[in-house]
Amino acid sequence: MHPTHVPLRVTTGAFILNSGISKLGADEGTAQYLHGAAANAYPAFKDMKPSSFAQLLAYSEIAVGAALLAPMVPATVAGAALTGFGASLVGMYLKTPGMTLDDGIRPSQEGIGVAKDVWLVGAGATLLTQGLLGTVKSGVKSSKKKLKKAVPSVPSIR
Repeated sequence: MHPTHVPLRVTTGAFILNSGISKLGADEGTAQYLHGAAANAYPAFKDMKPSSFAQLLAYSEIAVGAALLAPMVPATVAGAALTGFGASLVGMYLKTPGMTLDDGIRPSQEGIGVAKDVWLVGAGATLLTQGLLGTVKSGVKSSKKKLKKAVPSVPSIR
């Protein structure tokens, strides 16, 4: 884990991990609320039992949070997980009636709590791009080292 990623990964990872752990024991009312919100935005969840959805959501959040906190998980993987998770929340925000003002983007009073999840997308995209760019840079360095070993240097005559 690159030292500059630590603040971003620890803060988002701890928050998401805690959220997932708190959903493990969701009561029926909470499970129905979570399921209803998700099924409204993503119809694929409509046929799922609310308690099963709450468990799926809890385990998904735990997995994303743990990936962010685990130093051995590459930034690219952690960033992709965070970007996907955040994008699903932003999608729910945009698709849920009453969460946005008439323009369909700016949050209504009811939507502020979910609209803030756009930051998760930005944080995930930052980790993802930095991870990809780091991989590209290290690949270039590796290629240069291999080229130097393959082609012996010839002393210049002056």
